[in-house]
Amino acid sequence: MLILGLTGSIGMGKSTTAKLFMEAGVPVYDADAAVHKIYEGEAAPAVEAAFPGTTVDGKVDRAKLSAKVVQDPAAIKRLEQIVHPMLGASRQKFLAEAEQSGAPVVVMDIPLLYETGGEKRVDAVVVVTTSPETQRERILARGTMTPEALEAILARQLPDAEKRKRADFVVDTSHGLEPVRAAIRDILAEVVKMPQRGT
Repeated sequence: MLILGLTGSIGMGKSTTAKLFMEAGVPVYDADAAVHKIYEGEAAPAVEAAFPGTTVDGKVDRAKLSAKVVQDPAAIKRLEQIVHPMLGASRQKFLAEAEQSGAPVVVMDIPLLYETGGEKRVDAVVVVTTSPETQRERILARGTMTPEALEAILARQLPDAEKRKRADFVVDTSHGLEPVRAAIRDILAEVVKMPQRGT
């Protein structure tokens, strides 16, 4: 089974690309959804202990947690030490189930793939990109983010140009869904010929 890592900076169209991989019949592991799930369950007590006041009704309140950690690299590290082992277990479970189902290719949708060294655990990397203007427009149109918060997030992410340079495949989401679907078909045709390098 070949493991594709899917990544891209905020607002690049990664979630849409992940959906189109699913549409093409590829199992997709969504790291963000996995984080949501553990925040609503097993991670909540440990997060509350490390960052008092960040849970509500036994679930992590992401806005409160974000406010406590976003400007504090040491706090982010502490949070990662709690969350990463739990995420690792959920990732292994997904891979085992996909392997059992006989899937030839799976996609690991991981926003901070390069930042966390995740590219070493996949066979190839797909980077989703768009123009900086489109990226800003998409993010600010959501209405949930200030320009300052966006800058803080972008500062933590590897620059788009660097991601594209390191990618095995680049998908540009600037021109609507059809070109993305075509790119996914090409990628899937290519990857089945590739040697596996992940573990």
